Amino acid sequence: MGPFGVPELLIILLILVIIFGASKLPQLGRGLGEGISNFKKGLKAGNAEEAAENEEGKNTQPS
Repeated sequence: MGPFGVPELLIILLILVIIFGASKLPQLGRGLGEGISNFKKGLKAGNAEEAAENEEGKNTQPS
């Protein structure tokens, strides 16, 4: 499973509960998920924009 096993993940979760409290964890998870989602959308938009610029450049350059 990689460098982190189940015991390590449980310890990390316990530390998070102690630091933030159980009521804040859903908000933190939601915020993290939204951040990741926005990052992926930005990457897709950037790739689409780059592809459009490349296509435009091919059409304007003489062969």
